[in-house]
Amino acid sequence: MSNLNTRASALADRLLLGANSLATFAEGLSDLEWNTPVLGDGRTIGVVIHHVASVYPIEVELAKILSNGNPITEVTKEAIDKMNAEHAIENNQTDKQKTIKLLKTNSENAANAVRGFKDEELDNSAPVSLYFDAPLTCQFFIEDHALRHSFHHLYRIQKTVNK
Repeated sequence: MSNLNTRASALADRLLLGANSLATFAEGLSDLEWNTPVLGDGRTIGVVIHHVASVYPIEVELAKILSNGNPITEVTKEAIDKMNAEHAIENNQTDKQKTIKLLKTNSENAANAVRGFKDEELDNSAPVSLYFDAPLTCQFFIEDHALRHSFHHLYRIQKTVNK
C-alpha cells in the first residue's frame, strides 16, 4: 500500500472542489458585484471570499489539534464573530486578484495538509468548545470547516448576485 491515504486524499480533493468553484465564480464577478454586501451577512462579497481564503490555515491547525486527540478550547461563536468582524474592517478594500490568489494558495496548502492525515488521526476525537464540548472527530471537523466553508459562502454569494 502506498503512503497516500485515500480517505484523506478524498477529503482534500473535496476541499479543493469547493475552493476552486469559489475562485472560478469570483473571477467572473464585476467590480460592482465584488463590492456588493452578501445578503444576510453585511460583509461585501470580496471580504467574504478573502475571509474564506484567510481562515484555511486556522481550520487546518484546529484539525491537527483534534488529530492528536487533544481538545479544542476557547474557540466559541463569540470569538469567531469577533475575529470575522476584525477581519472585515482590516480587509474592507480587498483586491480581487490578490484575494483569488490567496484563496488558491491557502486552499492548496490546506488540501496538502489534509492529505497528510492518517486514518487513525481522522478518527481521533476530543471535545470542541465551538460545539459545546461535544467530542468530534478530526474528519468531521475538516468536513464541517475547511471543506464546507467555500461551498457555504459560494451559495450565499450566488444568491446575492442571482447567478
